[in-house]
Amino acid sequence: MGEIIVLRHGQTEWSRTGQHTGATDLPLLPEGEEQARSLRAAMAGREFVEVRVSPLQRARRTAELAGLTATDVDRDLVELDYGGYEGRTTAEISEELGRMWSIWRDGTVDADEPGESLADVGVRVDRVLDRARARLSDGDVALVAHGHVLRVLTARWLGLPPEAGAMFALPAGRYGILGHEHGRPVLSGWALG
Repeated sequence: MGEIIVLRHGQTEWSRTGQHTGATDLPLLPEGEEQARSLRAAMAGREFVEVRVSPLQRARRTAELAGLTATDVDRDLVELDYGGYEGRTTAEISEELGRMWSIWRDGTVDADEPGESLADVGVRVDRVLDRARARLSDGDVALVAHGHVLRVLTARWLGLPPEAGAMFALPAGRYGILGHEHGRPVLSGWALG
């Protein structure tokens, strides 16, 4: 039985500064490109039967530099829609609200420009996981995407609600391994790279 490798794109300007980056299509910084290249050896030791990537350039470029050839561009792997919080930091949002804001507790609901709910992201990543599970009998599957969407996906792999993604911090340019033990989904490795 294969494993699912979840790989977060390398550093961008906004991931460096802590700005929430959903659909804004930013390129990798030079250090983000180096982070992606540094994953090449770890990825080369696996036989991938499928490599699904987010359509955003930071994920596609990370896959390429890590030595992965995309077999599918998957819109379900795009990052959360942050709505009116796009491009803003947690500190900025918290100051505006007058209390500490957390995407995991409060979501992306901005009255003027609502974003996507964690439940909706959970539905999207469940579809990704269904497609990946169908291929695991043939080998490994790589999913190259973004921090929050991969955290929700990991929670769903483990049978947890989307909000449990709060427990799976995944730095830029790092990867995790979703596997099985005694027939149960497990987290086999995290924040590797």
